[in-house]
Amino acid sequence: MKQYFTILFTLFVICAIATSFVNEEKDDIYVIDSKSDLGEKLFFDPILSKDKSISCASCHKPEFAFADNKAFSLGVSDSIGVRNAPSIMNMLSRPYFFYDGRAATLEDQVITPIESPIEMNLPYDIAVDRIQSNEDYQILFNKVYQSNPDSFNIANALAEFQRSLESSGSAPHDLWLNGQDTSAMSASQQRGRDMFISDEFRCFDCHFGPDFTGDEFRNIGLYDGETLVDKGRYDITKDSMDIGKFKVPGLRNVGLTAPYMHNGMMETLEEVMDYYSNPYDFVDAPINTDSLMVEPLNLTDQQKEDFVNFLHSLTDRILPYQEQ
Repeated sequence: MKQYFTILFTLFVICAIATSFVNEEKDDIYVIDSKSDLGEKLFFDPILSKDKSISCASCHKPEFAFADNKAFSLGVSDSIGVRNAPSIMNMLSRPYFFYDGRAATLEDQVITPIESPIEMNLPYDIAVDRIQSNEDYQILFNKVYQSNPDSFNIANALAEFQRSLESSGSAPHDLWLNGQDTSAMSASQQRGRDMFISDEFRCFDCHFGPDFTGDEFRNIGLYDGETLVDKGRYDITKDSMDIGKFKVPGLRNVGLTAPYMHNGMMETLEEVMDYYSNPYDFVDAPINTDSLMVEPLNLTDQQKEDFVNFLHSLTDRILPYQEQ
């Protein structure tokens, strides 16, 4: 008799747990009422990868400002990427996407990693079929888009989620610049900012605007045709002037997005500043280097420290979706 009640109790617990999972899923249906909310659900859902082992968030992690903390992210079956996964925050005003600028819209961008054989490795039409066959997604897409899921609105939902990932204005630099907290930036950070915007160092020539990027393509000396062979923008345009050029990244939350550069070759901001101080210490014979990079800056240790401290002042105190 005791064994009988034990079995009954075990079955009750299993049913209760199963019911809680079902209710959790159903709760999504009532909570999700916008395109970005729906895109968030898709972003964190491994349904978009071939073996359902990874999601978009596997490589774009909220705690790292939606970047990865590895030089190269792992796709399905532990396949290795070829470029560093950048932050996807502050994409709302970007005119190009990917380091080589191959996508003109976020809707175009989101499809590429789904289909890439070294990322999620799932033909987009199959991904669409999966979403269409999912009862919860059928309900949600009809609720949000007033239509069944399709190739357009699935991409649009993911894009709208990315567009929602804008900085909140909570970074020390924002608080200081807007007069909300005049003590938010240290003396070192203020010195770093003064150098950053100065004509002497010309950082602002590439990293300008609200998100500290001009959305241009620049070659900063990381192509030599031997050990550094990624041609960047050239692979899209086939213009020899674009050899070794990559899209200038924004610098918001850069303190969270290590490692750095398109190939993740630099592990810390200190190493980045060493590079900008004298690129030739890293690459002997770069090809097609931007004119801004030809002459080494030869920074002092104090200047490097101030630059790094300034870059940390661009870190948001409040990041979206940290608890996912």
